[in-house]
Amino acid sequence: MKKSLSLLLMMFMFITVWSQPCTPDLIDKIAGQTMEAFNVPGIAVAVVKDDKVVHMKGYGVSSILTGKKTNENTLFAIASNSKAFTAAALGILVDEGKLRWETKVIDVIPEFRLYNAYVTEDFNIKDLLTHRSGMGLGAGDLMLWPDSSSFTKEEIIHNLRYLKQTSSFRTKYDYDNLLYLVAGEVVARVSGKSWEQFIEERIMKPLGMDSSSASPGRAIDRSNMIDAHVPVNGVLQVVPMYESDLLNPAGGIISSVADMTKWVMMQLNRGKYGENQGKQMLSEKTHREMWTPQTIIPVRSAGPYRSHFAAYGLGWGLTDVSGYLQASHTGGLAGVVTQVTLIPELKLGIIVFTNQQEGSAFTAITNTIKDGYLGVTGNDWVKTLSANVERNRDEAKKITDEIWTKVEANRSKTDAPVDNSTYAGTYSDKWFGDIVIAEEEGKLRIRAVKSPRLRGDMLYYTGNTFIVKWDDRSMDADAYAIFTLDKEGKAAGFTMEAISPLTDFSYDFHDLSMKRK
Repeated sequence: MKKSLSLLLMMFMFITVWSQPCTPDLIDKIAGQTMEAFNVPGIAVAVVKDDKVVHMKGYGVSSILTGKKTNENTLFAIASNSKAFTAAALGILVDEGKLRWETKVIDVIPEFRLYNAYVTEDFNIKDLLTHRSGMGLGAGDLMLWPDSSSFTKEEIIHNLRYLKQTSSFRTKYDYDNLLYLVAGEVVARVSGKSWEQFIEERIMKPLGMDSSSASPGRAIDRSNMIDAHVPVNGVLQVVPMYESDLLNPAGGIISSVADMTKWVMMQLNRGKYGENQGKQMLSEKTHREMWTPQTIIPVRSAGPYRSHFAAYGLGWGLTDVSGYLQASHTGGLAGVVTQVTLIPELKLGIIVFTNQQEGSAFTAITNTIKDGYLGVTGNDWVKTLSANVERNRDEAKKITDEIWTKVEANRSKTDAPVDNSTYAGTYSDKWFGDIVIAEEEGKLRIRAVKSPRLRGDMLYYTGNTFIVKWDDRSMDADAYAIFTLDKEGKAAGFTMEAISPLTDFSYDFHDLSMKRK
C-alpha cells in the first residue's frame, strides 16, 4: 500500500470529483480517462442499484506482458477489502452463540499479549477489528511487507508484545493489519476450520462467489487473474502478486467485480441474500453493529458531500455523504488497489478494482459515479486528483533528489568519509529479528535475515547517517539508517526512517530499534 493509499483509507470520504448523470457511457468515458491520466493498465467496475447490477465491465488489459483484456470476471487481489469478510466471519460466530463481541481475546488465544498488560487483559474481539489498540499506524507490518518474510503466524502473534503503545488504548484511530491476523486465528480456533475454509464455505459458496478464493494460492483458475503493476521511474513494471498466506484475514482475498456484486447485495440487504433475499447470512442486529461507529476519525473538512462525521465500524469505514450513511473501504498491495463503496439508503454499491497502485484512480471513478446518484455537480475528479498526484510526486522528488545529490557528492570524494568496519556487524530488534550489515567489495550492504527482499546498499550521507538503497526499486522505500556509537567509537545500534513522504506506512522502519548483537 502506498502512503497515498493509507491517507485515502483514512480520508476516503472527504474528496470529490466531476459529476454527470451516471450512465454506462459516462462510466466508460471516466474509466478511459482514468487509465490514461494515472497510467493504469486495467480496471474493472461494477455498480449495484436497487438489487440489480446496472453496470459491470472491464477496461484495458489485465497485464502489460500478455495484453489480455480485462473483463468483469478478471480476478484481482481485493487487499484490505478482505477485512470486512473477516468481520462478517466473526459476526456469523456471534450469531451462532459461539462468541460475543466482548469476548476477551486471551480467552480464545491464551498466548496473546500486547505491550501493556492492562490492554492485554481487556482486549476484546471488537478491538481486533477497529484500529484502536494504541499501537502506531501499521505497527509491525515489516513482518508482512515486502512479500518474502519467513515469519510464521505464531511468531507474529508472539511479537505483538514488543510493539510499544503510541497512544492510549481505545482513544485514537491508527490503521493496523496484524490484529486482523489475530482475528483470523480467532475464527479458526472457535470454528474448528481455518480462516480460509470458513470464508470460502460459509460466505463465498452460499453467495455464489464461485470464482473467488480466500487467497491467491487457493484460486482454482488463475488464467484470468491480473498482474500487479508498479511505476518505477515513471515506467510500468510487473511485480509478483502478494502470495503469503499470513496476510489472508487482513488482505488476501482474490475476487472479481462480478463476484463482489453478490457480496455487496448481501451487505445492502443487511445480511440477507438469495432469491427474494430469502436466506440470512448475518442477523440484522449483527450487521447493524458492523455499520455502527466504533472508533472516531477526525473530520478535517466537510467537503462537497457535507460530511460531518467519520468513524471505523467493524471492517468498514463510515461517514455521512449528502445526508446518507456511507460504508466503504479501500485496499492496496504492491501493484493493486481496490475500493468498495456502499450507500445503503440508496441501495447503491460501487466496486472499482485496478491493477496499478495509484489510489486516485479508483477514487476518480467511484466519486464520479457517486456524484451522479447524489446529484453533486461541478467536480472534475480526474483533473483534480491528477493535479494532487503530480504535486505530491514533485514534492517527494525534491526531497529525494537533494538526498541523492549529497550521496553522490560523498561518493566522488577521493578520501573515504567513513571506516566501514565501524558499522559492519549483526544487529537485532525484538520483533523484527536480525539485520546484517557487511562490507562487500569495498561498500556496505544491508540485509534483513527474516525478510530477504529487504537488502541493498548502504551509502554514506552525513555524520553517522547512511542511506539505504534497496535492490528492489519497485518498493519506493529507501530509508535513513542513523547509528549511535559506543565509547570506543564503534556502532552500537541504529534506527531507520523512510526518506520519501510517499513511502507506504507498512514500511514501518521507524518502529525498529536495532542493537548490535
